[in-house]
Amino acid sequence: MEINPDLSSLTFEQIQDALIRLGEQPFRGRQIFSWLHKKNVVTWAEMTDLSKDLRARLDEEFPLTPPEITGEQTAGDGTVKFRYRLSDGEEVEGVFMPEERRSTLCISTQVGCGMGCKFCATATMGLKRNLTAGEIAGQLEAAKRKLDVPITNVVFMGMGEPLANLESVLAAVDILLHSHGHHMSRRHVTVSTAGLVPAMEEFVHNSPARLAVSLNATTNKIRDQLMPINKKYPIESLLECCRNLPLQHTDRVTFEYVMLKGINDSEEDAHRLIRLLRGIRCKVNLIPFNPFDPLPYERPDDETVYTFQETLAAANITVMTRKSRGQDLKGACGQLVIETVETGTG
Repeated sequence: MEINPDLSSLTFEQIQDALIRLGEQPFRGRQIFSWLHKKNVVTWAEMTDLSKDLRARLDEEFPLTPPEITGEQTAGDGTVKFRYRLSDGEEVEGVFMPEERRSTLCISTQVGCGMGCKFCATATMGLKRNLTAGEIAGQLEAAKRKLDVPITNVVFMGMGEPLANLESVLAAVDILLHSHGHHMSRRHVTVSTAGLVPAMEEFVHNSPARLAVSLNATTNKIRDQLMPINKKYPIESLLECCRNLPLQHTDRVTFEYVMLKGINDSEEDAHRLIRLLRGIRCKVNLIPFNPFDPLPYERPDDETVYTFQETLAAANITVMTRKSRGQDLKGACGQLVIETVETGTG
């Protein structure tokens, strides 16, 4: 038996094709795409420029099951952590970070994560499943319905490895950028990866959004320990890929570098990083580790972070230290995890 597609997960062209197969005119696809992703409605009944008969048919054949915000915590710095429930009962988390001139929503692409990075709380969940494109974009839509302020930037840096769910991520980015959808600037959408080399190449060839690479070490020995993916795609092959990516216009690869006390934060690491990044159009985001029990790592002191940053800057590398947001509600980088409570009758 053929399973009807989830219309909220289809790109603009795909949803037009789906409506044509239903015997409708292509413009119906444009109307529905806009209702779902621009006007953020959650029921067919709200789509008032569709006939009642068509709405009834769509409601029967294509039920809408958008992510629902079931939890909301606000930190002292204004950061908001959302918990989203999906149609099958699984949950993911995301974080809204307001700033003076922009506001950013961090969204998830998987329930859990299979990369096993040792400094990330999400890794303790393992991988449960991929999200659909509709579930990924639906986090933005749910947040928009909840918030009173506009969301200017979206980063695919929540739970999961985005490029391990490449098809859905590409479709979700298309939904975010399309003029009949969220109509975001490609420069305001960033997709992060732990370093899946073939998927990085495919992503850049098929999406105009920006790419961020989680590097986090300057030797294969340390990166092997921190990020198991390094054993498959070691630093040399990862950086060679970055060197050869066909970036658009003035784009640069963003390298994310989580700083762990006594492990990857020395001046020697800074100088090695300078040598590694030679010839790559890039910038570096330093991320002092955000502690999470029972992870055994510590945050370096501010002086160590400052020295590392200044060493890179002196070598003409564009570098910034990311300000930790939402630490008091476990919403900072690397802290997202769905914690379950097991009960028994023993």
